[in-house]
Amino acid sequence: METSMDITTIMDHLPHRYPFLLVDRILRIEPHKSIKALKNVTFNEPFFQGHFPGLPVMPGVLIIEAMAQAGGVLAASDMDPKQREKLVYYFMGIDKVKFRKPVVPGDQLIIEVELLKIRSRAVKMAGTAKVGGKIVAEAQMMASIGEKE
Repeated sequence: METSMDITTIMDHLPHRYPFLLVDRILRIEPHKSIKALKNVTFNEPFFQGHFPGLPVMPGVLIIEAMAQAGGVLAASDMDPKQREKLVYYFMGIDKVKFRKPVVPGDQLIIEVELLKIRSRAVKMAGTAKVGGKIVAEAQMMASIGEKE
């Protein structure tokens, strides 16, 4: 099993593509346990045009989405690629969300997600996003696992 992943391998694990792929690199992965991912926040992100002009701030919901995408890689990390292609993860719920500090262009998000519970059709995870070693956001996330039609 891989302990790190580049963007092409991440795209093998997730259906997301530009501009909605929010994970640039997997730094460490322990299947069925945890993952550490990286998101480089750059000024040319499409959301900065409107959030906010003259004061660019990464939307909190996109920070949570980046955590969820890292969690999706974790949940699918030890699946056979043919099995993985057939599945899709849908958000079911988000709890205990806290935003502590704005994320701005030039920041490097370090995302850590821990798998709390996995069942045949659902997964529960806890995640944090850090900039410079300080937590900027945290949440617990639940997703259902479905098959693509």
